Amino acid sequence: MPLKLSVALITRNRPESLNRALASIRAQSHQPDEVLISDNSDPDYAGAIADLAHRWDCRYLLAPVRGMYPNRNFAATQCTGTHIHTMDDDHIWPAGHLEKCWTALEQEPQAIWTTGERGFIDGEFYAHVERANQLSPSGVGVGITNPDDNWGIADGSTIYPRDVFDRGFRLLEDFGDYNASYLEFGAYLYQQGFKSRSIPGAYVEHYADCTILTRRPVSMYRSRLYASIAYNRYFRPHPGRLGRYLLTYSWHLRQVHNPITYLPQVFEQVQQRWG
Repeated sequence: MPLKLSVALITRNRPESLNRALASIRAQSHQPDEVLISDNSDPDYAGAIADLAHRWDCRYLLAPVRGMYPNRNFAATQCTGTHIHTMDDDHIWPAGHLEKCWTALEQEPQAIWTTGERGFIDGEFYAHVERANQLSPSGVGVGITNPDDNWGIADGSTIYPRDVFDRGFRLLEDFGDYNASYLEFGAYLYQQGFKSRSIPGAYVEHYADCTILTRRPVSMYRSRLYASIAYNRYFRPHPGRLGRYLLTYSWHLRQVHNPITYLPQVFEQVQQRWG
């Protein structure tokens, strides 16, 4: 079967940023077979988003308004390609990005391919990372050491074989918009037999605002607890590390959750997915 690349671009309430993202796609020397815009916007913005989709020759879908990760799952399942390149509305693809992606994809279509990121905060350069992160025992991201065999995921810039979603695998949807769900997903897929690889020299430009530096919602600690249990109980079992991070996250969550009642609930959630 010939390869067919879909772009699953999620957006919410940012038509100007979306327009910039779409312009960067259409400026590529290689074009995707499909660009799907999955819109999670409030009604006041939906018309402008739909107009942009039409202007840039994209498919437009209204997503269930349930947050970022439900939107990621929805967008991926609606794509028609053999492979799905995720994208966020605050990303820009530099020249040659898709050419690098196609080269990697043709080399190993069965792999999950990830890119690096060049970050800007309030328009000012912040950092450049060559590769995505992968899940660590603490439930947070750590740099990839082996670019050709890892469980890394770039949250808004990953190419998945559609088989991932056809087999029913999904990102977690239980922890809000800013959490470790994508990192857990990479380890979960690796456990299921998928391998992530890093695309040499490929990156996206991410234009964020300063709130990205201060986001510490309770949901983030909940997701890190979940991911740490998954890692240390099932992915790379280690009772000592498991106990240490249970104590760490119980302390962070102590004001909203009683660990005596909350931890068994999280263990049951993890077991249902990983056990």
